[in-house]
Amino acid sequence: MDQDVLTDEQFQRLAQYGVEEWAEHGSRLYSSGDSSYDLILLRSAAVEVVRDTTTIDPEHLIYRRGPGDFLGELSLLTGQQVFATARVVRAGRVVRIGTDTLRRVLSEQVDIADVLIEAFRARREILRSAAGSALEIVGRPDIAETLELRTYATQMLLPHSWLDATTVAGRALMRTVRVGDDDLPAALVNGSVLRNATPGAVAEAVGLTYRGGGRTPDLVVVGAGPAGLAAAVYGASEGLATVLIDGTGVGGQAAKSARIENYLGFPKGVSGEDLTRLAMIQALKFGVQIYTPCEVAGLDVSDQNQPVVVLRDGSRIASRAVIAATGAHYRRLDLPRWAEFEKAGCIRYAATELDVRGYESLPVTVVGGANSAGQAAMSLATRGATVTLVVRSPDLGARMSAYLVQRIHAHPRITVRCSSRIGALDGDTSLAAVDVHGPDSAREEVQCRGLFCFIGASPESGWMTGIDKDPKGFVLTETREAPLPFQTSAHRVFAVGDLRAGSIKRVATAVGEGASAVSSVHAVLAATVTA
Repeated sequence: MDQDVLTDEQFQRLAQYGVEEWAEHGSRLYSSGDSSYDLILLRSAAVEVVRDTTTIDPEHLIYRRGPGDFLGELSLLTGQQVFATARVVRAGRVVRIGTDTLRRVLSEQVDIADVLIEAFRARREILRSAAGSALEIVGRPDIAETLELRTYATQMLLPHSWLDATTVAGRALMRTVRVGDDDLPAALVNGSVLRNATPGAVAEAVGLTYRGGGRTPDLVVVGAGPAGLAAAVYGASEGLATVLIDGTGVGGQAAKSARIENYLGFPKGVSGEDLTRLAMIQALKFGVQIYTPCEVAGLDVSDQNQPVVVLRDGSRIASRAVIAATGAHYRRLDLPRWAEFEKAGCIRYAATELDVRGYESLPVTVVGGANSAGQAAMSLATRGATVTLVVRSPDLGARMSAYLVQRIHAHPRITVRCSSRIGALDGDTSLAAVDVHGPDSAREEVQCRGLFCFIGASPESGWMTGIDKDPKGFVLTETREAPLPFQTSAHRVFAVGDLRAGSIKRVATAVGEGASAVSSVHAVLAATVTA
């Protein structure tokens, strides 16, 4: 049986959850830009799903569905705006199942849930490859703001089309919608133009920003890296109404790893991007409400039984418990012109597909001595770049896994400079070279078109007001006053992952901490009920 096809028995069982109605020929069951829609079962009607006409392309048929099939994809679970139009091409009966009822289906009917989730995932990939009309991005590929916007759209699995502003097609779109160079990057969302577009503006336009109202969640998870995603998945799967928020996107630092080879269950390795995508879909399956970018400004723990997460816009999210998983932010080298070259897109803090694209056959420099730097060096060299790996330590193996050290030393395109540092950045409007200062104050100018920086991070804990921390800002857990695993000085607030003092900086450890913290949440909530 196909993984995304319901059996007759499953179809009939699922139909019992919905309301049946007649659909006329030519009617629309949902349209691009709608804020929400239902899961729709097709009893006798036939439907075509189309990408609407865009500023540069005519209407495009994505796929057809007939009796015994169903309509819907990931936006049913994410709450995003609808990305395509479903038009009835043969009149007949359909069954509508609302999103709240759909959540109940996913919980109660495991075999049906497996079919639906796989179909939703596959259909989102079809929509993405069809360059959905819901979101079109135009910008210069070498600008940091453009990369940030494209990375967000990719992380959130948003169907979108990308046009390079330096190409004929890109300039044509800019003329059509009256966008100038000073307006880039720009985004077209269902016909509306967003100038100097940011992930936040796009998120608001497609329905991914936080919307208050409704019941108070049992658990708010702040930070959507591996630790936060694991906490959200385990919390929701164990019956807690769970909200997951993040200030930038989903995946944290792990999403920026080109290849994770020591994560259990992936002997061939897995990119951080793929691991994040699978985790996000898993979270959606269990009913996690994901809002991003959603920047947190503070934490109100004045009521020990109801901690409140305070957002940058002043919104307040009260809950029965909070798990903090905001990780750490990337450190930057204190060098002249750093901000200038960073804005120009010449300095990167990740080695994802988008980050390394364009550096094939070019000289690049990677700074750092841990696994993330080694993985970036290997990824770039594999794509044909000439890589200089600059490491402060005299020993490459001091902080890097042995398998990576061996591969780096064996790769003909990688040159390792130990006991070294970057002393200066050179170039006109874009980076051309870096000065490498080695042992005994030796100095050498190294050709460099892109600098990939992996020199560590500082905890993102400033928002955790009223919580005990160590002198470096890492959150203290499991103290005498807070004996439960991952419990902070606030009774119902827990901290996991890189944010926590004494944590081990590994993806597997972060996932384990996020999952384990949910057990502590249950213990606190159960104790309150008993009391």
